Amino acid sequence: MLKGNFKHYIHLHFLVFIAGFTAILGEMITIGAFALVWFRMLIAGILMFLYIKLTKKRLKITNRLAFQLTIAGAIIAAHWITFFEAINQSNVSITLAMFSSGAFFASFVEPIIFNRKVSWYEIIFGIIVIFGVLLITQGELKYINGIILGLASALFSTLFAVINGKLILKHKASVISFYEFVSGVFFISICIFVFYGGFNLEFFILSKEDWLFILILASVCTAYAFIAAVEIMKYISPFTVILSYNLEPVYGIVLALYFFPENEQMSPQFYYGAIIVITAILMDAISKNYRKRKIKSGR
Repeated sequence: MLKGNFKHYIHLHFLVFIAGFTAILGEMITIGAFALVWFRMLIAGILMFLYIKLTKKRLKITNRLAFQLTIAGAIIAAHWITFFEAINQSNVSITLAMFSSGAFFASFVEPIIFNRKVSWYEIIFGIIVIFGVLLITQGELKYINGIILGLASALFSTLFAVINGKLILKHKASVISFYEFVSGVFFISICIFVFYGGFNLEFFILSKEDWLFILILASVCTAYAFIAAVEIMKYISPFTVILSYNLEPVYGIVLALYFFPENEQMSPQFYYGAIIVITAILMDAISKNYRKRKIKSGR
C-alpha cells in the first residue's frame, strides 16, 4: 500500500518546482543549446555513476538493452537541445506552453508503442490542445521559431517518456539513466563534429556564472531529480506524480514572470491559449485515472 503523506507531497512539488526552474536556468546560461546539454549530460552522468557505485548497483547490461538505451539517450538529448534552443529563439513562457502539448503527442505515440486503439476522449483533448496552441501562435507569431522548436521538444519528450517507461519496469532507473546520459554525450559530440567542426578551447571556457548554473542544472535538476522522481513513487501513486508534473509549465511561467518580467509579458491570447492547453492536459490525466479505476472495479 502506498504511504503518501504530507512530507512526500511537499517533496513531489519541490521536484515539480525544480522541473519548472530548469527553464529559468536555460535562460540564464549564455552558451548555446548543444554545449549546454553536452555539459549537463556529462556532469549528470558522472554524478549518476558515483551514485551507482555508492549504492553498489550492477552496471552490466545486455547488448540489446545497450542499443535501446543508446536510442533513448539520443532522444532525450534531442529533447533538451530543442527545449533550450526554443528558449533562445523565444522565451521561457512560449517554450513551456508548447512543452505542455506533450500529452497530446502521447495520445498518439502510446497507442503505436503499446499497440492499442486511440481513445475517443484522447482525440477530444487533443483537439482542445491544438486549439490552445493555435491561439498562442496567432498571438505570438514573432516567436514562431521558438513555437516550432517547443513542439519538437514536446514530441521528443513524449517519445523518451514512453520508451523509458517500458525500460524502467525491468531495470534500475539509475543504471539506465547513466547509460542514457553517456549515449546523449556521444550523440551530441557527433553533432558538434558534424555541424561545428569539432571541439575547440573556447568550447570549454565558460564564465563563473555559467559553470555555477550548469552545475545546478546537472546535479539538482537532473541527477537528483531523476533519482528522487522514481523514489517518490514508492509513497505516492504514479497518477498523482504524473498529474503534479503536468503543473511544471505553470510553475515555470510564474517563475519566468518573476525573474524576467520585461521579457515574459505576453499577449492576452497567449495566456488564454496556455490556460486551455494546461487545463486540457490536467483533464486528460484525471479522465485516464477515472477510467483505470473503473476498469479495476469491474464497472
